[in-house]
Amino acid sequence: MSISVAPDHAGQRLDQFLAAQLPDTSRSHIQQLISQHKVLVNDAPAKSSLRLRGGERILLTGAAEPAPLRAMPEDIPLDVVYEDDDLAVINKPAGMMVHAGAGASDDARNRGTLVNALLHRFGRLSSTAGELRPGIVHRLDKATSGLIVVAKNDAAHRQLARQFARRQVKKTYVALVHGWVKHEEGKITSNISRDRIRRTRMTTRREGGREAITQYKVQRRIDSPAGKFTLLEVKIGTGRTHQIRVHLASLGHPVVGDTLYGAPKSLRAGARGSTSLNRNFLHAAPLEFAHPRTGEPVSFSRPLPAELRDFLAALEP
Repeated sequence: MSISVAPDHAGQRLDQFLAAQLPDTSRSHIQQLISQHKVLVNDAPAKSSLRLRGGERILLTGAAEPAPLRAMPEDIPLDVVYEDDDLAVINKPAGMMVHAGAGASDDARNRGTLVNALLHRFGRLSSTAGELRPGIVHRLDKATSGLIVVAKNDAAHRQLARQFARRQVKKTYVALVHGWVKHEEGKITSNISRDRIRRTRMTTRREGGREAITQYKVQRRIDSPAGKFTLLEVKIGTGRTHQIRVHLASLGHPVVGDTLYGAPKSLRAGARGSTSLNRNFLHAAPLEFAHPRTGEPVSFSRPLPAELRDFLAALEP
């Protein structure tokens, strides 16, 4: 886009002139364009404060690029299960992203994450995973609660990462699914790929994909006025995106609350108490691994959060 500066605009700042010429574009966006050298005055980059003389040719060469994601300390309460000089084990609530991701605004992408809370609480974390994910060795989905181990230094991070890569970390989950699972226990080994149509979903229906191993064992079968449900203990041998959710949905038994993979938004009338859940009924605990400094086995656990206990109680006959 090219704009010619008339003589009567002489003396105006470049950003003020562009704001008047582009009424549908915010002043901050214009300043972004200028700072990213997307605005040329007589074929040369210029500053926002440039005073125009009249007669210049202004060329807009492209759109502004969004500000990079960044981790920032925030005073957010944390349930710290364990802490020493090398690591911390955190009980992450559902609804909290582990680290910054895509969002509609800068605040939505960068605020309220576990990483931000960790930076405020501990100050310094391992740098192995990069500036956006300090301390993060593994992740949990936003709508999943439970235990996550965080590395405070690079040596601990590398050792923990090796354990995850070698499948030496034992991760156990509690899941409530729709319907009665056919077998008392089983193993799901379907490869997982990203869905070609809905890019936020994963699928077991495409050729190829990455190896994924999920084992489950029935803990309780529930026959309630709201329908039939199965409470499962789930262990994973791999850590693919949405692994438990997509594997259980592939059996025809989506996790309660997981509308992305086919769970209804609300239950049939008849359940006592709440008939909807604003999160997935998926909780990660216990978590077992070898301490990165001593090599001694350590194990941590946390019970189901209150909202899941209450939801389960509402279903019980």
